[in-house]
Parts: sequence; C-alpha cells; structure tokens
Amino acid sequence: IINGKMEAATYSAYSGYAHLGAGLTVGMSSLAAGLAIGIVGDAGVRANAQQPRLFVGMILILIFAEALGLYGLIVGLVVASTAEGKGKNLCSSYA
Repeated sequence: IINGKMEAATYSAYSGYAHLGAGLTVGMSSLAAGLAIGIVGDAGVRANAQQPRLFVGMILILIFAEALGLYGLIVGLVVASTAEGKGKNLCSSYA
C-alpha cells in the first residue's frame, strides 16, 4: 500500500516519520493484542476446564482484545495515507 507511492526524489522527512509512526502503531498494538490474547487464552482454558460456563465470557474478552490490534491497524493506515500530501517544502534553503 505504501511502497507504491514512494519516490526517492519527492520523499520528505515528514512522510518518513509519518510512515515510521504508522508502522510503530500497527506493531505495538498488534503486540499488545497478542499479549492480551495469550494471557486471557491461557487463563480462560484453565478456568474453562474447572467451570465450563465461563466459556462465553472468555470468548468476549478475546474478541475485545483482538479489537485492539484492529484499531491499531486502522490508525496506522490513516496515518500512512494522510502523510502523502503533507510535509512538502517545509524546509527551504536560505541561499
């Protein structure tokens, strides 16, 4: 998505930092979602073995944890897509 819009001659520092921020947003939110899913899944499976009626609550918590990763992906795409037109001619030479 991003790679097709890049040209070395017109790529500004603003776009570079916006793409870096978009990548960090997606990566960190996916890491947090994976960590939450891992912890809830482990505890949920152990609790489900003792008491089966906790299954629906566990699934709901897993869905909300997965939404963290999805929201991070959406924010990353928005940040990356709005970085194209902005940041051009921010720094001009004094000569």
